[in-house]
Amino acid sequence: MRWTRLVIGGAAVLTLAGCGASADTKAVPPTATGSLESLAAEARCTPKMQTDTDEIRQALCRNGDGRFVLATFATDRGQREWLDDAEDYGGCYLVGRKWVAVGDDGTVRALRGRLGGDVERGADHHAHGG
Repeated sequence: MRWTRLVIGGAAVLTLAGCGASADTKAVPPTATGSLESLAAEARCTPKMQTDTDEIRQALCRNGDGRFVLATFATDRGQREWLDDAEDYGGCYLVGRKWVAVGDDGTVRALRGRLGGDVERGADHHAHGG
């Protein structure tokens, strides 16, 4: 899908930092739900909209924990397709029902303490030799 490639390009910059395998030691709240704006409020950021379509809404966010991309999806299938494509770029993804936050490991772990969700890790391209 064209919008998938467009969105992934914006998120790819943030995912290059990688995502470590460190364990979360904080209690994880129930997974948040809602609009992009309500998720951004829970994450304590003011979203700067990048994409606003019927299928996906995406914004750049920054809070005291770091920078991240926050995206919401109209359907579970659209979210899964986006994740399948995006995870090829590596990085950390905090995943909730019809939403994803993308950032570096520390930012994703901090967001998980506010938004709940599950951490997914993209492909590890550092393991490939040249």
